[in-house]
Amino acid sequence: MTDKYSSRGSKFSGQDFPSRRQRRKHEKEQLQARAQANAQRTAAPLNPAKYARDVKPLKSSSKVSSSNGSKNRQGMSPSKLEPAGKPKKIAVSTKPANSQHSKNLKKSSNPAKAQNQDTSKPRKKASKNNRPPKRSRVLTWTKRIIGILTGLVLVAIIAGCITFLIAYYRLEIPEAQKFAHAQVTTVYWGNTDKMMGKFAERNRTIVDTKTFKNSYIQDAVVASEDRTFYENSGIDIKGIVRAFWNNVRGRPTQGASTLTQQYVENYYTGKNVGYTGKFKETILALKINRQVSKEKILNDYLNTIYFGRGAYGIEAAANAYFGKDAKDLDLSESAMLAGIIPAPNSWDPLVNPDKAKQRWQRVLNLMAADNMIKEEEKASATFPKVIEKKPQATYFKGTTGYLLQHVRQELVKQIGYTEDEIDRAGIKIYTTIDPKKQKMLEDAIGALPDKRPEGLRVAASSVDTATGAILAEYGGSDYQKVQRNAVTQDVAQAGSTFKPFALLAALEKGHKLSEQLDGSGPMKVNDAWVGNYGGASYGKVDLIRATKLSINTAYVRLNSEIGMEATRQVAISAGYSKDTVGLDKNSIVGVLGTSSPHNYEIAEAYTTFATGGVRRPAHIIAKITDSAGNILYEAETQGTRQFEEENISELTKALAAVTESGGTGATAGKLGRPVAAKTGSSNDNRSAQFVGYVPQMVTAVSMYQVGKDGSEQSITPFGGVREVTGGTWPAKIWLAYMKDAVKDLPEQPLFSVENGKQRVKPRPKKTPYQTAEVPSPPPPQTIETPLKVPSSSVSENPPAPSEEPSTSPSP
Repeated sequence: MTDKYSSRGSKFSGQDFPSRRQRRKHEKEQLQARAQANAQRTAAPLNPAKYARDVKPLKSSSKVSSSNGSKNRQGMSPSKLEPAGKPKKIAVSTKPANSQHSKNLKKSSNPAKAQNQDTSKPRKKASKNNRPPKRSRVLTWTKRIIGILTGLVLVAIIAGCITFLIAYYRLEIPEAQKFAHAQVTTVYWGNTDKMMGKFAERNRTIVDTKTFKNSYIQDAVVASEDRTFYENSGIDIKGIVRAFWNNVRGRPTQGASTLTQQYVENYYTGKNVGYTGKFKETILALKINRQVSKEKILNDYLNTIYFGRGAYGIEAAANAYFGKDAKDLDLSESAMLAGIIPAPNSWDPLVNPDKAKQRWQRVLNLMAADNMIKEEEKASATFPKVIEKKPQATYFKGTTGYLLQHVRQELVKQIGYTEDEIDRAGIKIYTTIDPKKQKMLEDAIGALPDKRPEGLRVAASSVDTATGAILAEYGGSDYQKVQRNAVTQDVAQAGSTFKPFALLAALEKGHKLSEQLDGSGPMKVNDAWVGNYGGASYGKVDLIRATKLSINTAYVRLNSEIGMEATRQVAISAGYSKDTVGLDKNSIVGVLGTSSPHNYEIAEAYTTFATGGVRRPAHIIAKITDSAGNILYEAETQGTRQFEEENISELTKALAAVTESGGTGATAGKLGRPVAAKTGSSNDNRSAQFVGYVPQMVTAVSMYQVGKDGSEQSITPFGGVREVTGGTWPAKIWLAYMKDAVKDLPEQPLFSVENGKQRVKPRPKKTPYQTAEVPSPPPPQTIETPLKVPSSSVSENPPAPSEEPSTSPSP
């Protein structure tokens, strides 16, 4: 039965076993031995001979079976046979002689691991499932990602090159002359074609700079603006990449314009904004650089670039700054002009001498570094002296100069243009000024007596209530003599024209016009005395009478009850700027007009009263168009409701009483139609104000006196008037103007809730520019100290009587 369990026919040597179990065990041991031998060969050390003794050959199976395989069990040696009934296990040794190595094999089912443990420097344990190390996998993925990104970059570069080539061959160089002629900014009277003036009319004389002898201007401009001008292709690749990378990282925006690109921008394309505009500029610069010589590019650039002071081109600049021809400019003068090119208006030596000198020194250093001049020339150079800025053309003569100044101020502060853009924009500005009414206002002020104080200043503005448009404005008699607009730049104490703000605040808090106030005086508030005109002392008066007679003591007591903060907020909501001089003072006597607004702000505030509580900011610019007539800007005229109609209706009753017989503004009552007004005079008569309105128009007149040193002075009486107050010359000017100005306006009743709602509803406008904030936010809160105001206060030394004295308390 032994043949039944023989291993003949298998891959192992022929051998008989007493049982199938013994045969399978033998085969398993043979497989393990062979696996071990293979592992040893695979992970063999550098010196295999050293380890040869560790492995013994397997026992030959011939000792168990016959060499020819024909012996049966009976022919085997009895010593090697199992006893009957209990077969003996056949043990075929597959273990190497090295016992330590055998122990290692028992500890690990992985022969490779056992082999590694037998070496002097054991190998690192293999990862599970024979996976490659983690570091190897990360490296593989990193290589794949880098490959993908590299491919994407190459695709983007190829696409960019194709786009660039297409744009390069399709883009045509524009007509330079058309753009050059479109740079004059023109201002018009109202919505007409009648020109009021121009800003930065192109003052340019073409010169050939190549013919200049001993000239430094070309080298100075190249050193300052583009040191690689003669070598580059019209663009600076390194500069573009550097600027782009800087912008991508969120740092301040940088440009990378070469001199050729600046020439393209100033002469062909205009100001380029964004990457698309810069891309177009770059292509044009490359084309022009290939088609035009460097000498011609530099010559055209010098004849095109803006140098400030309304001067375009080097010839006009030399005349504007030094009163000479460009060919006669020396080294220092050339370096100064080249240095201020990036911001000529801001870096003008008369505006910012420190910055101009810094830029001048920079140009000299660059010229010396590039061997354009010698170090001795640089060391001996001194900063040049420039001449005074000349008035622009003749447009700024007389009263028109003040109107143009106001236009320019509004362009910058309300609409958002820069000074440089105004001078180079090539836009058309249509003002709100009515030429006829402007002439009427100038004639009314011109009728003042010739013998008047030398430092007397008059400001006046007339506003259309339906839109907030300034119809007429008087900022002075001659802008070339006094370059300061009395309407928009100067300020004067408001006097009692401020009192209606306190009255409106009281109405908003529920007070009635019929309420009685104590008008007796004089009265003392802390260390300050407050008295009434002529030293009068009134008893109980209602709010209408207190307004009609402008009783100071009554209004101080009213303001003490409602609080100065409420009065201040009404003034800001009506039209005062939150930054008005003196408005932040927290004293109840501030109701008497210690703050100093601009004249047009008084007119704007009373326009809010005339409209029934709708504020429309006063403005002098109606619209702006480009040279083709496309509208760029339109003034906002819809307005914002600030006060309830019922309260404005009550306020109007009190202001109408001022113009009645016996009122401080009775002069306005002679207009012959419904009118409301208020007078105002400051302490020591340093200002005199009058503001009045009909439903369609508001006009404010301010008068003040300035000393030779610019200090505020009391107005010197003139023209037979013993004391200049708001009810004297300012009221007379107002009446003289309004009589003519309202002739073409239908007579209408003043606003009231009884005669209907707001009559005029202007169409809404939209503007792409940021307009002034309406309403202005309230000022920061101040600490209000409670004051004890007696019903009457008499002193042995009261103040000298005046019409409407306004005295601030001591700190």
